[in-house]
Amino acid sequence: MKKLRRVLLVVVAAFSLFALVGCGNNSSEKTVKVGIMTSDDPIWKPIQKRLKKEGINLKLVEFNDFNQPDQALSQGELDINAFQHIYFLNNWNKTHNTNLVSIGTTVIAPLRVYSTKLKSINDLKAGDKVTIPNDATNEGRALQLLETAGLIQLKKAALPTVKDITKYNTKITVTPLDAAQAAHSLNDADAAVVNNTIAASANLPSNEVIYKEKITKKSKEWLNVIATDKKNKDNPTFKKVVKAYQSEENAKNIKKQYKGTTLPAWNLKL
Repeated sequence: MKKLRRVLLVVVAAFSLFALVGCGNNSSEKTVKVGIMTSDDPIWKPIQKRLKKEGINLKLVEFNDFNQPDQALSQGELDINAFQHIYFLNNWNKTHNTNLVSIGTTVIAPLRVYSTKLKSINDLKAGDKVTIPNDATNEGRALQLLETAGLIQLKKAALPTVKDITKYNTKITVTPLDAAQAAHSLNDADAAVVNNTIAASANLPSNEVIYKEKITKKSKEWLNVIATDKKNKDNPTFKKVVKAYQSEENAKNIKKQYKGTTLPAWNLKL
């Protein structure tokens, strides 16, 4: 009986030690909820896998609407997000009285004009319809792109709207639409300015691009970033996520997945 009791005690002790070790491993793993656009899933999945080895459980929360990730972040439903450029972030803070900040640069995605009917931006003629995203930042950026292409002239405004068009060099019709609908508008429109995230989700082919935004010193505000609440800007775990994103391995994956339409930006000299 005494011998049996000693065996049971050893088994119980061993099981308790195993349980403690198991609990210790689970408690040491840190979970980070990151909001991304659905089309960015192929970029974040490999990062998620690598960070798992470092004890970081990266939980990807996917969105299709540009307005939702910042709202979720400001309400504490996310720890970080990665979908927006600097201008969008600043405008969101100003409009919603939030304190979201960049903790690292990710990519830059030049806007493109797509068409299934035309071969060049110069083929647009009077009466043709051009659709653009209607969210504040991308609408202004799209209009500036059309001005650069020589189609329109704008008032000097930090972020122009269609009301700021002063002249149509080519009498096209510019129609703002929900960003997600811009790609689908190509069935009816002659051309569409489409955000790269939306273009990727819609699988728009590169041979339908008839004009592209140039990267210059003025492009700084269009650099995409990883953002968090200001109170968490020095969080060491979030910094590890940024480091994993800004790796050479991820740079190669970005170029592969987006076929050159979206570029790694953390080493750009602008």
